[in-house]
Amino acid sequence: MTRAAQDVLGVLRGLQIVAEACGREHLALTKHLWSNSSVRELLAANVTQTANAARQAGEHPGEELKKLQELIQETGERGYVVAQGLCQLIETKLPCDLAAMQRNTWQSNPAATAAAAAAGATAGGPGSNRSHLEAADAANLDISSITLLEFEEILSKRNKNRNVSLRTANTESKQLSTTAPTPPVTKATSPSVASNQGILSKDTQYVDNIMRFVAGGTTSTSKPGEATPVAPKNAESSRPELSKVAKQRRVPASRLGRMASFGGLFAGLGLGTINELTKGALGLGGSTNMRDALLSPANAERIVDTLCKVRGAALKIGQILSIQDTNVVSPQLAKAFERVRQAADYMPDWQVERVMNTQLGPDWRKRLISFEDKPFAAASIGQVHRATLLDGMEVAIKIQYPGVAQSIESDIDNLVGMLKVWDVFPQGFFIDNVVRVAKRELQWEVDYAREAEYTEKFREMISPYPEYYVPKVIRDLTTSSVLTTEFVPGVPLDKCFDLSYEHRAHIASSVLKLCLRELFEIECMQTDPNWSNFLYDANSRRLMLIDFGSTRFYKHEFIKNYRQVIISAAENNRQGVLEMSRQMGFLTGYETKQMEQAHVDAVMILGEIFRYDGPFDFGKQNTTERLATLVPTMVAHRLCPPPEEIYSIHRKLSGIFLLCARLNVRMNCVPFYNEIILGKFKD
Repeated sequence: MTRAAQDVLGVLRGLQIVAEACGREHLALTKHLWSNSSVRELLAANVTQTANAARQAGEHPGEELKKLQELIQETGERGYVVAQGLCQLIETKLPCDLAAMQRNTWQSNPAATAAAAAAGATAGGPGSNRSHLEAADAANLDISSITLLEFEEILSKRNKNRNVSLRTANTESKQLSTTAPTPPVTKATSPSVASNQGILSKDTQYVDNIMRFVAGGTTSTSKPGEATPVAPKNAESSRPELSKVAKQRRVPASRLGRMASFGGLFAGLGLGTINELTKGALGLGGSTNMRDALLSPANAERIVDTLCKVRGAALKIGQILSIQDTNVVSPQLAKAFERVRQAADYMPDWQVERVMNTQLGPDWRKRLISFEDKPFAAASIGQVHRATLLDGMEVAIKIQYPGVAQSIESDIDNLVGMLKVWDVFPQGFFIDNVVRVAKRELQWEVDYAREAEYTEKFREMISPYPEYYVPKVIRDLTTSSVLTTEFVPGVPLDKCFDLSYEHRAHIASSVLKLCLRELFEIECMQTDPNWSNFLYDANSRRLMLIDFGSTRFYKHEFIKNYRQVIISAAENNRQGVLEMSRQMGFLTGYETKQMEQAHVDAVMILGEIFRYDGPFDFGKQNTTERLATLVPTMVAHRLCPPPEEIYSIHRKLSGIFLLCARLNVRMNCVPFYNEIILGKFKD
């Protein structure tokens, strides 16, 4: 063998060795990726679930056949809804397209249009020369392409052939050439300013009347210079409504469907993060920091969309995190969760029908005079519909999303697990403790039978105070997943920020006194700080209290110690605050001086409203900013989580304080302190 042949053979053997090494490396890499892939876990879970389903089908073939029948029926119903929607779309779109085609033909061939108009005038008189306008779509009509007379004809036909005139005195003389010529009007040589203003007012009134007429309203008859009276809002106009961004979307009810939604979210976040890092490395506007890349706008949109889709416990955790300080949760994540808090979607009609049939029976509509299919409120756990009972009482029916109660554990673990993997929370946040408390409170909230019981208890306990009202529970239409209560008037408190100062001050004092009475008088608190849980009826000046799913009682010993902390803060007793904080478990006694000072400073700041004997200005206070400067120290140096009762109490108190700030009121809180904290507490 020649030297050249030996060299070629050596090169080929080297290439073979390199190829084998690359193959082994790729195989090892593939095995590593597969062993750490979420797809493998999902496939394994699917295989396990398929095996379980097959086993159950063998053990209980009747039940499995029934489930399959329900699934086929559901698919048929959804297909029917889609087909009906397409038919309605075609029926609506086709006439518009035909009218647009006709209009384009008329505009592109003016000679033919004029000839047709002339022929129509000869055959049918003056009123027939614009018969083509009858087929035109008025909503898409180009007003600049027609005359005033044609526009009048269109409006006349749309208003049941009423005689519509859009002419002023000038347009009457200029456009109606068939009438007798009018004598010229002599102009005033020196018109006064008052007459000019009168003409301007009349013209303005004339245009206003035309716009009201076109919009379908009544014309204004007020005199120039007079203010138009504004009708007071009635119960219908002030009723709560869904968010503008809320949309109808099916809630995934099965555990597999919810798991798939979170799996898609995890994969999307990973791809989005890689995309941001790649753009940052190439200088295309991305990010070079892992944390910033994770919390990019695209990833925030993925989080919002997934949580609004699955709803339930995961959405509730997002809403809780939305009110955390930006020193605890990053501003980008807090902004995403704030959008989650405001944009819960609602169930489609067929899914509502299924839940109601399951809970109340197939004849549930016969027990009502009316039922509004579109809800007026939608939250993390359920949505609320308005209805009327057979006796005429208006009620609010809260319907729980299917699958929410059964998936609390998995939903929270999936969401928090993802956030922990990406290292979103600081160490001192004690997220595991927050999650444990949240799981227990969510188990309470999804039990509508428990909520009905606490609603009745709270109604009884708050009855001595006429400024509050709790709606009645309709037991005949209440189950563990459907809660029916009396429909009460009023608007949510976040819609009251523009009311008069008298109303705002009354709302702030009533809410703050209610919070103190809950803690130190009845020792039972509705702990959800959502402002929509309070409705204000301006006519009766009463607060309507709704949604008691997160209501709980507190141990008397805990309230006694917590009261002592507040008294020490009100008396400016720093040592008393420190000692009682150690006794209650806020501190272990081994914290640094820096941590102890930050904790006592925070308590003293919160106690200012009870130390200052005068109108405390909630609108101009800087309490939030001062507390924010202490949060990093407490998060970094805290050795133990606070008592579990504190999570719900401080969540409610922070919501009330923020509400008073948004209401922009000045209020003396010392009388409340003397009356309730010192006077009403019974040891």
